[in-house]
Amino acid sequence: MAPRASWKGFLNLSLVSVPVKAYSANDSSGSIRLNQLHGECGSRIKLKTICPGCGEVSRKDLVKGYEFAKDQYVVVDLEELQKLRAEDDSRAIRIQKFVPPSLIDPIYLSESSYFLVPDGASGQKPFALLFEAMRRKELVCIAQIVLHNKEQLVVVRPLDQLLCMTVLRFGAQIKETDQFKEEITEHEVSDEEFTLAETLIKETTSEEFDINEFEDQYTVKLQQLIDSKVEGKELVEMPTATPAPAVNLMEALKASVAKVRNTEEKTPTKRKVAKRGKSPSKSSKKKATKKKKTAKKPVKKKKAK
Repeated sequence: MAPRASWKGFLNLSLVSVPVKAYSANDSSGSIRLNQLHGECGSRIKLKTICPGCGEVSRKDLVKGYEFAKDQYVVVDLEELQKLRAEDDSRAIRIQKFVPPSLIDPIYLSESSYFLVPDGASGQKPFALLFEAMRRKELVCIAQIVLHNKEQLVVVRPLDQLLCMTVLRFGAQIKETDQFKEEITEHEVSDEEFTLAETLIKETTSEEFDINEFEDQYTVKLQQLIDSKVEGKELVEMPTATPAPAVNLMEALKASVAKVRNTEEKTPTKRKVAKRGKSPSKSSKKKATKKKKTAKKPVKKKKAK
């Protein structure tokens, strides 16, 4: 089944408008949803909307309100919210500025992301131009959009052959770090401890990252649990892990470095294959030159006179 666009509009950069479609990037097909049941009879629970004065009410009769004092509300209608923005805002991703991606701390990224693709033939060329310009300059753009009847701040970045739009949290939605400074005390770190920490970080540093190397272990175990219950198998309770004894920081660092190095020695190294289009490294050139110089020349036999 082909994915369905969740939003259609324009990506606006000054007077340039790029028609785009947005598809949700989140895939919930791999997640497991549990329902609430009545423990005694096993029936699924149905949630009802109850008014303390009128009893059960229909959802179509619900309105939104803000509590400005204890048990006192002002009602805010959807039509009133729509009047707070311009009429054409609901179909526009308005680019405000371009910035290096390093300026956006991950704490501001929400869980809502969308893939942007050109909407129709007329959007192909301007989309490709904007995509390539951002890719070459290694920039992302900060923009504003109305999603779900609410003004949102988003970051748009090149990803593979399309653009990825992620909703950002506003600064006011993140707690100030100053609130937690009293929780931290200063400690002096010796040169040896610092050197060991650097070594441990270096030994566990990789220049590559593939998200598919990691698996949602909770979902895997939950699925196994559900399958076992469906098949009527007897469940074996896993033994509780014994907490590790407290050790000295220096001892822990030394043991960690030794463990990482020991693991690397046991792991077979993968043969590195030169990527197509890349020239050989300097080290390989030197080795080839050295072999060429040390190679023995064939001995010519003298002709008998």
